Amino acid sequence: MTAEQGSATAVTRWGVLATGGIAATFTADVRRLEGAEVVAVASRSEASAKAFADRFEIPRAYGEWAGLVADPEVDVVYVATPHAAHRAAAGLALEAGKAVLCEKAFTLNAREARELVALAGERGLFLMEAMWMYCNPVIRRMTELIADGAIGDVRMVQADFGVQGPFGPDHRLRDPALGGGALLDLGVYPVSLAQLILGEPDRVQADALLSPEGVDLNTGMLLGWDSGATALLSCSVTAGTASTATVTGTAGRIELPSGFFAPDWMVLHREGRAPERIKEDSPLTGMQHEAAEVMRCLRAGETQSPLVPLDGSLAVMRTLDAVRDRVGVRYPVDATS
Repeated sequence: MTAEQGSATAVTRWGVLATGGIAATFTADVRRLEGAEVVAVASRSEASAKAFADRFEIPRAYGEWAGLVADPEVDVVYVATPHAAHRAAAGLALEAGKAVLCEKAFTLNAREARELVALAGERGLFLMEAMWMYCNPVIRRMTELIADGAIGDVRMVQADFGVQGPFGPDHRLRDPALGGGALLDLGVYPVSLAQLILGEPDRVQADALLSPEGVDLNTGMLLGWDSGATALLSCSVTAGTASTATVTGTAGRIELPSGFFAPDWMVLHREGRAPERIKEDSPLTGMQHEAAEVMRCLRAGETQSPLVPLDGSLAVMRTLDAVRDRVGVRYPVDATS
């Protein structure tokens, strides 16, 4: 951790690496966050970077990643590339001495994730996966209720995330080299929710419909723990599912609504009591929660977030690797693992 990253400066200066839809959503949210300023953007296309900078009134635009990570006015880099480029982009920023918030799925496989975590550790730099679900106030309240025994011992997690599609053969979601398929884009959320509650599973089973290119289009997962708990999870890029989640324990259950990964409310069911609708009020919205957590960590001199710990991100990647192994999905990068 550099002196600059550990300082309690009034403003945290963000650099956004990539200019796609998720980068635009994040930038729009962060620009409205007190104490945050987006000072630079980078793309592999100078025209794209300049258009993005104009759209969001960002002072500096770079037509290559190296310019952004070398910018002395940038405190933290938000990596918003497709996941196939996460290892290279986040690694470049860490090598340049920058703190990093990297989109999920963290990387293409567990090996790449280990490499990033090791690099951040060697450099003493902050690194966090952008699993905004973990920073959501309702999700945080849910974990508190579970820890306090509100639903007893957790026995089952059910969650799904599916979008209708269709996605043609030329779409990135059909390209193995780009980490295509439902699992890394969508399945990472159900898996991350289950592991937030139960930790890394002891057993992984899975089945999937594969595309002609060899990526998963429709995937079901059954995770098991030695405690007796199970998780029934699914993801799809061929069917629009309810995208809800339920956590059931020996004394009740918690239901999360559609869009369970960013909920505004939940319902707590306990035997002998009326269902309780719980809403967590917050002045922050959307991706502001994860950005605020990054900024808090940097000002406190922390190299990782207790809300999104690196060990948890590594464990999720190991599970995603195991799912791909069970269904027969391999990416070209796996050959070097």
